[in-house]
Amino acid sequence: MTQSKIIIDCVDFDAARSVAGYLEQILVPSPHAVTVFEHGPPAQRVEAYFDAVPDMEALATALESIGKQGIGAPHVEAIPDENWVTISQAALPPIVAGRFTIHGSHDRDKVAQGPGAIEIDAGEAFGTAHHATTLGCLLAIDRLTRRHKFTRVLDLGCGSGVLAIAAARVLPHAEVVASDIDAIATEVAASNARINRMARRIRFVTATGLDHSELRDGKRFDLVIANILARPLIELAPKLRAALAANGRLVLSGLLVGQAAEVFANYRHAGFILEKREDIVGWTILTLRVA
Repeated sequence: MTQSKIIIDCVDFDAARSVAGYLEQILVPSPHAVTVFEHGPPAQRVEAYFDAVPDMEALATALESIGKQGIGAPHVEAIPDENWVTISQAALPPIVAGRFTIHGSHDRDKVAQGPGAIEIDAGEAFGTAHHATTLGCLLAIDRLTRRHKFTRVLDLGCGSGVLAIAAARVLPHAEVVASDIDAIATEVAASNARINRMARRIRFVTATGLDHSELRDGKRFDLVIANILARPLIELAPKLRAALAANGRLVLSGLLVGQAAEVFANYRHAGFILEKREDIVGWTILTLRVA
């Protein structure tokens, strides 16, 4: 059996990260793995791995809509059937986000181990901090936990579990819950928590949105991080307002810059105030508080 590798050359890292974000979060079907690496500095190459060849004409049109200069036309190669998730992530360097340094197991001996060092081999789950949305959420957690003492935290759409692990590290007395719609992601996240010695601090559940007894047991959260996609975030606005305690904080991510206004309009209607907006290479992270 063969798989397909889509190759897209970009003029710089910002353009490459925007392309990688589109492929990971927006394209349907999404690739099994995406990697970005230097290809003759300052040029970058994006590689994405699929079981079948996506519609290349539609993909090229979509890449044009990103609005970034210096994105080359995609081309495809047939490749042997391998675990390209693991292979591609083995080349990822550590990422620093505030107090946190996110690294793979291949860099364990190169990174100073301490409370901020988090080891993530995401496997079949999304979230290694190389994507702008995860990076932005980590920066938000770092900023918010310096100013507030949160007691009950939810990582909604936890993927690899990196955000829940980060929150548990800097909030040693908080109750932390992490959920994902994908059972594989929940398993990967729980495994990552064990690797980072946080298994006893985080409860992992598989759920669609907030549809789980652990998430609607009458106790409200004072910090929720939701790194998913614009449409489900819009649909969840009223439920997330009901789940937040008075003066609670909500971090929304997974939004393209052009989607942020519509998403915020729905949350303003639901009873939230914008506290901070951060745009990172085509993606927006919103920090809201209960009005």
